[in-house]
Amino acid sequence: MKLSEIKNHLATATSVNFSLPNGSFVPEHFHVTEIGILTKHFIDCGGTIRKEDKVNFQLMDANDYDHRLKPQKLLNIIALSEKKLGIEDLEIEVEYQADTIGKYGLDFNGTNFVLTNTNTACLANDHCGIPQGKQKINLAELKNEAACCTPGGGCC
Repeated sequence: MKLSEIKNHLATATSVNFSLPNGSFVPEHFHVTEIGILTKHFIDCGGTIRKEDKVNFQLMDANDYDHRLKPQKLLNIIALSEKKLGIEDLEIEVEYQADTIGKYGLDFNGTNFVLTNTNTACLANDHCGIPQGKQKINLAELKNEAACCTPGGGCC
């Protein structure tokens, strides 16, 4: 989800709820402790230099049971971060601490914001030899290879 999308959802929302990938919810008394720009400047395993920018939201269970973040308050925090940090309309990454700090994508299901699992991926498959998908092997072709790995077969 891009920053413009969360702003559109917040404009008509009556509450701000975040659900985790397992279906449980971030406690109602959470705080957005940071909004910022994360820049990742790196080289992949194929030697290509890359740069990614994302908007980062950090959520924290604040144990502050008397306050609840309202949609307009979050919109105000976003507006301030855009003004002071020059944040553009980038993809949002959400940090939330469970057992450790997790990084999530963000989606919206019509009622709640949904933290989505993120995955690592090789960005240079054509350079490092990782197969694109599960390779199909003809078992008949393995028969000859299996014979060499029998005791006395000479493969060891």
